[in-house]
Order: sequence, then structure tokens, then C-alpha cells
Amino acid sequence: MTTTQLETATFAGGCFWCMVKPFDELPGIHGIVSGYTGGHKENPTYEEVKAQTTGHAEAVQIQYDPSLFPYEKLLELYWQQIDPTDDEGQFIDRGESYRAIIFYHTEEQRQAAEATKKELAESGKFKKPIITPIREASTFYPAEEYHQDFYKKNPEKYKQERVESGRDAFAKENWN
Repeated sequence: MTTTQLETATFAGGCFWCMVKPFDELPGIHGIVSGYTGGHKENPTYEEVKAQTTGHAEAVQIQYDPSLFPYEKLLELYWQQIDPTDDEGQFIDRGESYRAIIFYHTEEQRQAAEATKKELAESGKFKKPIITPIREASTFYPAEEYHQDFYKKNPEKYKQERVESGRDAFAKENWN
């Protein structure tokens, strides 16, 4: 019997409440944790990150089986969740904690992220430049429990956030 080695992907895409459901329950996804990464403060709290004083971005860390759901497919889905032309936040959420960033864990992930970013830029899908940064992963701090699986615990508030933030309208306009 062979055991599959799980890999880790980390994506920041604005409000982490909206970044779990698109990846959750797909074949090969073994877990998604909402949290904070990319900053300088150890063990930040939600209030500290939201106050824009930690350098961290809200992010999701995904454990996945690459034989069932390759990293390139995760990237394809990630690009469809964000506005890759906005470096000041995502949709209604503004500031450094809501930036879109791809955090790579391996050189292969970095290369795949760079390749998909280049493909998206060359596709002409967006009039503005594709500016989402690709950075080496650093310490990931899980968010407080009430943020985990938010869409399951608070389905109405989750739906409201997607609509009122402009995220759903953007996705429909640019990806459907």
C-alpha cells in the first residue's frame, strides 16, 4: 500500500472567509486553514492584522494531494477568485491585510505560479497589468477558530460578504 505525500499551497486573496469554499471539498483537498502570513509580527490576532500593523495578509493554507488535484489546477482556481490587477486589497476590502499574493513552498510551485501569471497577462483578459506578487512562503499563523470554515458556520453572512464585496460580480464578469 502506498501513501501519498500531501503538499501545501498558500494563497492570499482578500478576505479569507471567501477563499475557503472554492477549494473545499474538491477531490484531493485534505484541509484548508484560514490564517495570516507574510508579515513581521509573531502570533498575530485578527484585530492586529485588520489594523494593518503586522505586515500580514489574510490567507488560506491548503493541504492537497497533487496526484488528485495538481498545483496548476489550484492556481487556475485561485486566479478566478481574485482581481489580479489590484495591489491595494481585494474588492471592498482595502489595505495590506487584504492583498492578493501567491506564497510558494517549492521551486516547482514558484515556476508554476510565474507561468500561470504570464499566461494570464498574455491572454488579454484584463486591460490592466497582472500584478499579483509571488513570494516565498513564510510562517503561517492559523486564525482564530471562529474564522475557520466560516462559510459553513455562517452561510448567510458568507453569501452577503461575497455579494456586497463585489467579488461575485467581478467573477461573473471576468470568468463566466
